[in-house]
Amino acid sequence: MATEIRVPTLGESVTEATIGRWFKKAGEAVKADEPLCELETDKVTLEVNAPASGVLAEIVAQEGETVAAGALLGAITEGAAGAAPAAPAPKKEEAKAAPPAPAPAAAKVAAENGPAVGRIAAESGVDPASVAGSGKDGRVTKGDMLGAVARLANAPAQQTVAPAAMRAPSAPDDASREERVRMTRLRQTIARRLKDAQQTAAMLTTFNDVDMTAVMELRSQYKDAFEKKHGAKLGFMGFFVKAAVAALKDVPSVNAEIDGVDLVYKNYYHIGVAVGTDKGLVVPVVRDADTLSIADIEKQISDYGRKARDGQLKIEDMQGGTFTISNGGIYGSLMSTPILNAPQSAILGMHRIEQRPVVYKGQIVARPMMYLAVSYDHRIIDGKEAVTFLVRIKENLEDPTRLVLDL
Repeated sequence: MATEIRVPTLGESVTEATIGRWFKKAGEAVKADEPLCELETDKVTLEVNAPASGVLAEIVAQEGETVAAGALLGAITEGAAGAAPAAPAPKKEEAKAAPPAPAPAAAKVAAENGPAVGRIAAESGVDPASVAGSGKDGRVTKGDMLGAVARLANAPAQQTVAPAAMRAPSAPDDASREERVRMTRLRQTIARRLKDAQQTAAMLTTFNDVDMTAVMELRSQYKDAFEKKHGAKLGFMGFFVKAAVAALKDVPSVNAEIDGVDLVYKNYYHIGVAVGTDKGLVVPVVRDADTLSIADIEKQISDYGRKARDGQLKIEDMQGGTFTISNGGIYGSLMSTPILNAPQSAILGMHRIEQRPVVYKGQIVARPMMYLAVSYDHRIIDGKEAVTFLVRIKENLEDPTRLVLDL
C-alpha cells in the first residue's frame, strides 16, 4: 500500500511553493518524520517530512517545479530499500527567456515593420511576430506594439517579481565564465517588495547619531547576571526595541499606515527585527513589545535568530509587524538608508558603533557613537514628526533609565 506525500498547508496568503531540492532519491529507504524535500515559498523555506516509513517509490514533483498546497509530491511504499526506483515523472520543459536578438534580427524587424516597431521590440522584449498586425498586409504598427506592451504590463503577474530589462549579451570570453542561477522565491519576493515600496511610498530618510556610552556601560555591568538569570545574552536590540516603542507612543503617525483614503493608527506595537540568512533577509515580529521586558525581547529575538538559521521560521512569525528595526552594524555598515517594509510607514536603521571625537561637557573626547537612520513615508509622516521620533530614540538610549521609568 502506498502512502502519498503531499504539500502541507502553506499558511495565510501563500498558495504555492517551489520544490527546492529532494533529500532522498526514488528507491531509497525513509523513516517516518524524516525530511524528504525542501519547499520554497514567498516568505519561508520549509521541509516536508515523510508521513510513514518505507521506500520512496516515486517522485512526482521535480526540483524547480511550482506546486500548490495539497499537491502530490510523491509516494512511499512499504518494504526495504533497494527496490528498483520508479521512473521519475517527465520534467516539464521550462520556458527559457529568449536571448536578446542580435543586430541583424533587429534590422530585419525594422525593415519589415518600420524603425519604430524595431525600437519598441528591442526595448520591451515583445516579439512583433506574436502581435496581431492591423497595418496594410497584416504589418505590425507602432500602435499594435504599444498596445501589446500595455497588455503585458497589465496582465496578472505570472512571476513573483517582474522581469528586469533584458541585459545585453556578454562577450563570448566573459559568457563562458558566468554562472546563471535562478532566484529563489524568497529572493524574488524581497526584490518585488522592496521595489514596490520605493515606487509606492514618498520615501525620505532622516539621520541622527547616538552616544552609546550609557547602554554599553549598563550592558557590561549586568550582562553576566542577566544571562545567568534569563538564559539569554543581553544585546543591544532589547534596548532599541524598548526605545522605539516609547518613541512610537509619542509619535503615533510612525506606527500608522495608509489604507486607501484612511489612516490606520495602530495602538499596538509589533516590532519586526530584520534577520539576515544565507537565503535572504527575513523579518520575524516581536508582538506586543510594549508589554515585554528587555529579557523577554532578547529571548524572542534569540529564538527567532536560531529558527532563521535553521530554516524553521513560520509564516505567522513574520506577519503583522507595525514597525521594523534593521541592524546593518553587525556587518560593519557605518550609515545607510533602509527601505520601508510595506505596508509599514517607517523603519529604523542601526549601524556600527565606533569611537569618534565629540564635544562632551566642553571637552573633545572619544565616545562610542552610532549613526541612526529612519526612513519614512512622507505621505503620512511629516518631517517634524520623523525628526522628533528619532530624537526620542536617541534620548532613550543615551539615558536608558528613561525606559525603566517610562519617561
